Amino acid sequence: MGPLITSGVHEALVALRHDCGAVVECSLDLGRSIAAVTIGASAWEWDGRRFPYIETCRDRTVYFWSGEAFAPVARFGTSLIKLVPTEWGPPTFEIDGIKMLPTSRVSPYEDAAAKVAMIEPRGKVVLDTCGGLGYFAAWCVQGGAARVVSFEKNPDVLWLRSLNPWSPPSGGALELALGDVSMAVQALPDASIDAILHDPPRFGIAGELYAQSFYDQLARVLKRRGRLFHYTGTPNKLTSGRDVPNEVARRLRAAGFTTELRGDGVLARK
Repeated sequence: MGPLITSGVHEALVALRHDCGAVVECSLDLGRSIAAVTIGASAWEWDGRRFPYIETCRDRTVYFWSGEAFAPVARFGTSLIKLVPTEWGPPTFEIDGIKMLPTSRVSPYEDAAAKVAMIEPRGKVVLDTCGGLGYFAAWCVQGGAARVVSFEKNPDVLWLRSLNPWSPPSGGALELALGDVSMAVQALPDASIDAILHDPPRFGIAGELYAQSFYDQLARVLKRRGRLFHYTGTPNKLTSGRDVPNEVARRLRAAGFTTELRGDGVLARK
């Protein structure tokens, strides 16, 4: 994988561009490691290769090396999907400007660790309904899950994952599939899953993932006493007074779960 550049890293390099031969230590993989970069007047050198300075390096953008130039890690298909740097290192991503992972108070990677801990993945078969950048799956694998079945319906999000050094590769315990979990879950056998992590987009984007029929399917594939963590956040609470966590909890109870509000979501048990 080539270098990944953010505005902060680029500014540090540009500040020394006239100090030819200087060596700067910085991260070229969004905080996973530190690299030694040699400064030149028109380009900088890393790993035996030369890279040009970016003419216009924007905030809130991650740039990757395409082989010829630096380009934003962003795609516009039916939606604008973009990898967004954070102060923590591990990035988040946005769909049409809507941030998909919490970042204001905690790293999205560490936030995923806390949520995965609630379902105690060791030795379990885990269903990861909405793969996203794969942070849930990464912690399940690190936590000793026997198998992680992960679905992501958007190919552009999978492309983001391919460039994000914090996203886990498919293989080993992780089975990553391009697919809509609202359809794919219907093919899973009864009681074949030990635990579920459900982190859907907002209701207005993916209402089918909050439907009673979908929760019924989750209950069907989950083993007795299996755990489910459902991220909800509190969208529209201030503007409309809507209580999404309790709406979700009521539907989960109707599907056969016991529920408790936990953090920014609902922890349920079959």
